[in-house]
Amino acid sequence: MSAFIGKYADELIKTAKYIATPGKGILAADESTGTIGKRLASINVENVESNRQALRELLFTSPNALSYLSGVILFEETLYQKTSDGKPFVKLLEENDVVPGIKVDKGTVELAGTNGETSTQGFDSLGARCKEYYTAGARFAKWRAVLKIGPTEPSELSIQQNAQGLARYAVICQENGLVPIVEPEVLTDGDHDIKKCAAVTETVLAAVYKALNDHHVLLEGTLLKPNMVTPGSTSPKVAAEVIAEYTVTALRRTVPPAVPGIVFLSGGQSEEEATVTLNAMNKLQVLKPWTLSFSFGRALQQSTLKTWAGKKDNVDKAQAAFLVRCKANSDATLGQYAGGSSGGAASESLFVSGYKY
Repeated sequence: MSAFIGKYADELIKTAKYIATPGKGILAADESTGTIGKRLASINVENVESNRQALRELLFTSPNALSYLSGVILFEETLYQKTSDGKPFVKLLEENDVVPGIKVDKGTVELAGTNGETSTQGFDSLGARCKEYYTAGARFAKWRAVLKIGPTEPSELSIQQNAQGLARYAVICQENGLVPIVEPEVLTDGDHDIKKCAAVTETVLAAVYKALNDHHVLLEGTLLKPNMVTPGSTSPKVAAEVIAEYTVTALRRTVPPAVPGIVFLSGGQSEEEATVTLNAMNKLQVLKPWTLSFSFGRALQQSTLKTWAGKKDNVDKAQAAFLVRCKANSDATLGQYAGGSSGGAASESLFVSGYKY
């Protein structure tokens, strides 16, 4: 049987292709209330709705920054929020040619019968929620599956459960007009080398695309959000060019050319590391049938957050810091980043063990 062709097929293809425009990428501003609380706590700001709204407004109203973005992933609360002068965030983004997206998963739960591996929950009422989000203006969605590398991990059970889950989520999104971002994240936690990460990433991606095919997902109306292929967090670091080569090789072996764009997660790299590695991938002189871009959360926001520190007086400076990161990553999608936009915070590691949203 061929791919799912529903009433939204043409729109899905057009949206996915637009989000994958070279020179543009995605801001992941979809932190759950608990996760954004941790971010705010790091700058001694209370986790209340008004502060969460203020941070998102700072990002979305940064002069010129949105010209480097094609999409923003929102948390459910944020999808319905407005600027301080009453303009819905969704409308603000649309006016700046940025596609609003929505996180639809409900986090991970332990997968019984495994050594601490997980599957992702959120299928209850997923179709109905997608329909509501589409009505509210969202045009793409995100669902994160998490796999870990260990002596016997990821297990076949974990690989299959997460691949099936991503495929089921993807087709439900497409039935309701949302482009699914498929995110199978292989965590960096561990002491494995880069070759081990490459082998696991290839195995996981192969399983994911088999499942997407079995569920008749329209690949032209999807995006992939994978990890970069790196050594484990407690292993010696390698050069950005090495990461780029292993990552692009893994993707060339597994991701069909029908997929318009691959938008990387930063996986706890510092802002500067994530940008430099993305740039190295785009400079590689091999056939890459998809756009290689970014879907960064921490790697776009960390220095902005530190600069802002919850103070109105710092908003302009914080927005300037955000613009610097957006421009740097835009250049990196074109292989034109010269480096050096890093200052203090941009070089800090953002690694968190067993990272959860």
